[in-house]
Amino acid sequence: MENDIAQVLYTREEIYRRVCEIGAQISEDYRDKDPVFIGVLKGCFIFMADLMRCVSVNCSMDFMAVSSYRGTTSTGAVSINKDLSAPIEGRHVILVEDILDSGVTLNYLKSYLQVRKPASIKIATLLDKPARRKADIYADYSCFDVPDAFVVGYGLDYNERYRNLPYIGVLKEEIYA
Repeated sequence: MENDIAQVLYTREEIYRRVCEIGAQISEDYRDKDPVFIGVLKGCFIFMADLMRCVSVNCSMDFMAVSSYRGTTSTGAVSINKDLSAPIEGRHVILVEDILDSGVTLNYLKSYLQVRKPASIKIATLLDKPARRKADIYADYSCFDVPDAFVVGYGLDYNERYRNLPYIGVLKEEIYA
């Protein structure tokens, strides 16, 4: 697995430090607001677990599962595979995603959730890849900007592999080409 990585972009230590900085900022911004973190599965699970441990305010969590990719290619259509378990009306929502890439999925989810009348919706993402943006959406909380490369690790995958890497790395092109 390690031999498939061309370059390590962010180490475990760099990620943890930055996640805790974002957690502290969210704690400050949501003091006395009891936000609900909504994780977009599967990629968010490691980031969201670490982020919530760095948040010092009362909060809750829920998950959604969506699909819009087949392998390395976006299908252009977002489908909901698992919806929320609880209502969000009047709640402050923090939508947690592993990577903000084209923005199509998060743009769709934000509109989809807005209909449920939350008090607010903000986006927290581990990685932001602005070079690939197709939708007019941005992260309110972002740990790192990444170049236009195929990144894996810390929850991000290629065909369900590499999620367990403790760092963010660039996958060698010959692996996915």
